Amino acid sequence: MRYLMRVFTVSIGIFLISPILHAVDKPNFILINVDDLGWTDLGCFGSKIYETPNIDDLAKNGMRFTDAYAACAVCSPTRAAIMTGRYPARVGVTDWIRARFQGGKIPNDKKNPMGWIGSKTNKVLCPKNALWMESEEITIAEQLKRVGYKTCHIGKWHLGADDWYPERQGFDENYGGCDYGQPPSYYDPFSNKRLKGINGLPGKKKGQYLTDRECDEALGFISRNKKAPFFIYFANYAVHTPIQAKVSLLDKYKSKINKLSSVKQKNAAYATMVESVDQAVGRIREKLSEYDLSKNTVIIFTSDNGGLLGPTNNAPLRSGKGYPYEGGIRVPLIVHWPGVIKVGGISSVPVSSVDYFPTICAAAGVALPSKSIIDGFDLKPLMEGKGSLNREDLFWHFPHYRGRVMPYTIIRSGSWKLIKRYDGKEYELFNLAQDIGESEELSNKMPEKIKELDAKISKWLKKTGAKVPKPNPNYAGNK
Repeated sequence: MRYLMRVFTVSIGIFLISPILHAVDKPNFILINVDDLGWTDLGCFGSKIYETPNIDDLAKNGMRFTDAYAACAVCSPTRAAIMTGRYPARVGVTDWIRARFQGGKIPNDKKNPMGWIGSKTNKVLCPKNALWMESEEITIAEQLKRVGYKTCHIGKWHLGADDWYPERQGFDENYGGCDYGQPPSYYDPFSNKRLKGINGLPGKKKGQYLTDRECDEALGFISRNKKAPFFIYFANYAVHTPIQAKVSLLDKYKSKINKLSSVKQKNAAYATMVESVDQAVGRIREKLSEYDLSKNTVIIFTSDNGGLLGPTNNAPLRSGKGYPYEGGIRVPLIVHWPGVIKVGGISSVPVSSVDYFPTICAAAGVALPSKSIIDGFDLKPLMEGKGSLNREDLFWHFPHYRGRVMPYTIIRSGSWKLIKRYDGKEYELFNLAQDIGESEELSNKMPEKIKELDAKISKWLKKTGAKVPKPNPNYAGNK
């Protein structure tokens, strides 16, 4: 009887402490989302100018995804997709959100803008873009907090002002997240003539570079939460404009670019910004190693859209940020997950920003939100080399005019890519397997393929409830 009681007592003890043990065993997550980093802006993705040894080592010891995509060619929609696992068209954030200093005034009724806009020079009327991501959207942070995670946002948020800041969407701590789409300055106190500082990042060391300050906050959060599972969304303001060099690195890149005159990436100041991100990655990994957390931490490294033309060059991809071509939407993606990923793995399966949410939730052992339709897929089977994704197509929807960019919807189906415009040339068709630079337009040669892919686009737009441009009755071209 005494033996049975002892077994029972031990069993109860194991039962009582097992949730705590389980929490400790949960992996940590650091999702690094670099603003405007182009597909070829890393050494491991082909850059001959930018030096990124720490990020290259992530790829060497992790998995590099060659056909990874941002959910949009501009920032806010992709950030909404990362946070929710849902296509921007479904969330209702389909263009970059205007900060208050850019005219993004919050209405008194706290309701997002509705309706349609368009001038007489526009063939179609476009839906008004949101001024924030609705609070009802469930974020990665909110899901992870359900199973005991500590959560931290660092850097650019750009999904709304005040009432829609990161701390209102599941983040315990927020350093720098506000309605800004870019920093006033990369040097402490991070101010300019128009804007005085960044929310959550008050001046500490005059002249300190912003990426270094962001990294300091990441290291502090890791130190404070080393015994609990944590999630850090490290959303660097770099390498977005203003292009301001990290001065200590500038001479090196000026000399390097002068010696390699044939390269297409020629902006030395931009190069220092890329390396500043790499330095932060190195410091974060050192801190993880210091606390013996490396083996239990998943690092996802990516970008919110393609590289901005001018500061960088995305060749061999066509064009850049904002445009529907590969240079605007294809981004670097590296996942470092010790014990899961085969070292030096490479995947050419098309993946998207919407996939990070379900991947992280599955790894953390938390169910997906029951009230939300999740568009993404768990990427772990690809990382383990055990299979593919049960997904045929990826979609993008940008129903807005922006400079020379006309409203468009895109589908990638296998190696086929169709761009459908609502003004100007209606269709452009490319075979990416044969033409990654999108130099040979095939729509006139393959009308049946156009019909097939256009039908898929129509079905997807309806399924997601996407707002589609409509004819403008006041269009001057109608007269």
